[in-house]
Amino acid sequence: MKIVILAALAATLAGPAVAQTQVPNQTLAERIAAMPKGLPRAKAPDLDLSIQAARAAVAACAANGHQVSALITDSVGDPVVLLSGDGAGLRSQLVARTKANTVLKYRMTSLEVANKAEKDPKLKAEIEADPDIGMARGGGVPIVVNGEFLGAFAVSGAFGPDQECVDAALAKVALH
Repeated sequence: MKIVILAALAATLAGPAVAQTQVPNQTLAERIAAMPKGLPRAKAPDLDLSIQAARAAVAACAANGHQVSALITDSVGDPVVLLSGDGAGLRSQLVARTKANTVLKYRMTSLEVANKAEKDPKLKAEIEADPDIGMARGGGVPIVVNGEFLGAFAVSGAFGPDQECVDAALAKVALH
């Protein structure tokens, strides 16, 4: 399993103030240069539990023949953990990000948003116009502990049962 753990990178590169005030078309180097050193990361689920949950989702999908990526973000959408299973495509990482962005924007599962968009042309148009989402898909869920929003958990690459992989992971690992 190819593992990309972005906790240290995310803590260094982004935090709540930066994620909310990023300048459009700003390069990564410019973003880093403008960022104060030691900026704390946004509220997030526990790192060890996030790694366990992401591994459980990748394993659940792999057991059914699907190669996926699992992404867990902090409360402003910066990565805490990104795992790409063996054979998972790069596209699965990017689509997982759109699912997490959907959860962050609407504060509900990405499947709920997709279902609402099917019945609401205005919502569908809003989603399609958002460059960080583009299309509503199932497979992303909010991480809420004691009423506090901590981030998003998204899986992509199974082309349908992504939500089942997230659910299987959350049945094994409680993110808190």
